[in-house]
Amino acid sequence: MNLYIETRVLNIADYIIETGATVRAAAGVFGVSKSTVHKDITERLRTINKALAEKVAAVLEVNREHTRRTCNLFEIPP
Repeated sequence: MNLYIETRVLNIADYIIETGATVRAAAGVFGVSKSTVHKDITERLRTINKALAEKVAAVLEVNREHTRRTCNLFEIPP
């Protein structure tokens, strides 16, 4: 893996952990696509630092749960 990619992966992971950012927010800050961030943190990070990958996964799970709860608030009852 190229050094610049590895550096980006670690920087994105640190950012997500420190701020609780979503994939979309991290993509905006780092100037890359959501797909790139997703691949960086779900595939590449595991090969670089498994412990850090688990921490990021935990943050993203919290974000997913928050999104699910928020979306459920706007559902129209039958």
